Amino acid sequence: MISENDNIRTNSTEAWILAARPKTLTGASVPVMIGVALAIKTAQWNSSLILPAILCFIFAFLMQIDSNLINDYFDCIHGNDDTSTRLGPKRACAEGWITLPVMRRGLVVVSLAACCFGLPLIFYGGWEMVIVGALCLLFAFLYTTFFSYKGLGDLLVLIFFGIVPVYFTWWVCVPEELQQFNPTILGCGIACGLVIDTLLLVNNYRDRDNDKRDGKMTLVVRIGIRNTEKLYLYLPTVAEIIVFLCLATAMQLTILEVVIFLALASLYFIPHSKTTRKLIAIKKGKALNMVLGMTARDMFLFGIMTAVQIILIYEP
Repeated sequence: MISENDNIRTNSTEAWILAARPKTLTGASVPVMIGVALAIKTAQWNSSLILPAILCFIFAFLMQIDSNLINDYFDCIHGNDDTSTRLGPKRACAEGWITLPVMRRGLVVVSLAACCFGLPLIFYGGWEMVIVGALCLLFAFLYTTFFSYKGLGDLLVLIFFGIVPVYFTWWVCVPEELQQFNPTILGCGIACGLVIDTLLLVNNYRDRDNDKRDGKMTLVVRIGIRNTEKLYLYLPTVAEIIVFLCLATAMQLTILEVVIFLALASLYFIPHSKTTRKLIAIKKGKALNMVLGMTARDMFLFGIMTAVQIILIYEP
């Protein structure tokens, strides 16, 4: 296992793996997982789903890595990754694991790779997919360089880790005749984005003092500690209510289906409630990195449980 405390050689494979932040890839997989589950129930399972689903997963992973590298690079050149005050995991550029010129080339390579895997999706979703892909790339840059400083990072997470990947994964995986506006898919995308935002909340909760010092007005800085703790606890509750309403309005749920939904939801809520208590107990410092990992685990559980809820209950 690669550790941040190891003696990392400059521009080595180990350095690139750490820069990619593998733990964050759960945030990329969850919305695609949910979108594929919705597609399976909308169009019924068939082999034509496999290739676009795989392309969506690869594109999502590459875009997540691209976002991480962009964040690493620009925070370094802006001086936001001061190694003496940083509380979060170490960053490749700031630590000298990857030099800035090499990181720039890496950004180009990963961005081009994302385009290569995303471009074939036009055969499934039409030329509109070019616009979607271009917006994903554009806002990956704008998040670090602009929106995160204005407290709008949470909005971008809702859109680009919730609505966009869920909706357009579903879109490219269903036949053309089914590619039309569907409020159920939109609702599930919103729910997904709300849950994934808990990861950003933990990150900004940990960094609130440094962010305030640097003029980075994140949502946590704006609303304060207590309100952030409440938001972290209740966002998934709102998300599950939205998913339930989406499934319930699509069909008349039986008592058994409601019980199944609640049982699956509890498999997520139990660990999430424990993670919330850990967040509140730790309150500040590097120890919150443990909560970051727990939140990533909880998010993945949400993705699995929601996908199973959709497969077992949803009837479009």
